[in-house]
Amino acid sequence: MMDPATTWIDVTATLAPDVTLLPGTQVLRATSVEAGAVIGPDTSLVDCEVGERATVRRTDATLAVIGADATVGPFAYLRPGTVLAANGKIGTFVETKNSTIGAGSKVPHLSYIGDATIGTGVNLGAGAITANYDDVAKHRTEIGDEVHSGSHNVFVAPVRIGEGAKTGAGAVIRKDVPAGALALSVAPQRNIEGWVEKNRSGTAAADVAARARSAQKAGDEPQGQEG
Repeated sequence: MMDPATTWIDVTATLAPDVTLLPGTQVLRATSVEAGAVIGPDTSLVDCEVGERATVRRTDATLAVIGADATVGPFAYLRPGTVLAANGKIGTFVETKNSTIGAGSKVPHLSYIGDATIGTGVNLGAGAITANYDDVAKHRTEIGDEVHSGSHNVFVAPVRIGEGAKTGAGAVIRKDVPAGALALSVAPQRNIEGWVEKNRSGTAAADVAARARSAQKAGDEPQGQEG
């Protein structure tokens, strides 16, 4: 216990030998922490189970299970029903709820994972969202083993991503993806030349754009040859 003055441990909590509690940690109610785990700083665990050698940093967790050698945080929010298997990762600014994340799977950053079952060896890109609520009922997302998703994906439940599948950046997944398939929902990019200068005249952006276009035009013009 690095700083007893800022550390709270309920009498109903259980700590195995060789647990490290860093400043600002609260181990509350029936939470159990196994040997070698490092909790904190600035972490609150309520009715959680933490496995051996797990690391939980700057995290708020309630009724969650964190497996051996798993890492959580910083700035993670684990709501009831979260189960993170051994060697898994729930990273920075990730919220989870009623979801199972398989062994070795990673949800590294900026994601919401609710009502989902994620297999082993999965890597979800930044900004993954399971859209689990349709304004009437909650639905589940199922992601098979060894799935790797692109950044900023939305999985519109109910939906299943098959084993070994891939998804492209920015994809909105509304239909099941077969095992080993690549799922894309990308429209062709369209560039409207001169839009800023025309529609944002007088702004700094329009000024620098005009200068850049003039410089590019001058560079594209053929140079005279010396006689």
